[in-house]
Amino acid sequence: MRARKSRQKTQQVDPLLQMVSFHLGEEIFIIDILQIQEIIRMMELSRMPKAPEHIEGVINLRGSVIPVMDLRKRFGIPLPEENGQERIIVIKTADKPMGMIVDAVTEVLRLPPETIDPAPAVDSAVDAQFISGVAKVKDKLLFLLDLKQLIPLSEKSCSDK
Repeated sequence: MRARKSRQKTQQVDPLLQMVSFHLGEEIFIIDILQIQEIIRMMELSRMPKAPEHIEGVINLRGSVIPVMDLRKRFGIPLPEENGQERIIVIKTADKPMGMIVDAVTEVLRLPPETIDPAPAVDSAVDAQFISGVAKVKDKLLFLLDLKQLIPLSEKSCSDK
């Protein structure tokens, strides 16, 4: 009887959203953990000729060539001194994986959907079209990145050059 109850509990859908949080400057951003392929330490990048400024280059990750974008440059956030915490978040896209350089990956959060509000329509340092929501966690606001908006523009700008 106990085994049946525990199986039923594990088959229930978790109502909480799992988000990975990361820093860009003073701001904290989140993305759905299901959109992440992996998180790796910063590594040497090979520059691509005529690539947009926010495309830092490409990496060879286990035989796959993956373009890498610097989110600070993409959003116009001033570049910091290297802190040793920089990471590349490799995300899944429809066509191919893409890397995003961030200052530091902080933690995995489990958030109730009701803690995420739609993004307000305001001018900000980060282009509002790339933000799909704002999560309220304790006394902090976390910006939910809209990868569907962010990645197609980067892939298009890579192929246009």
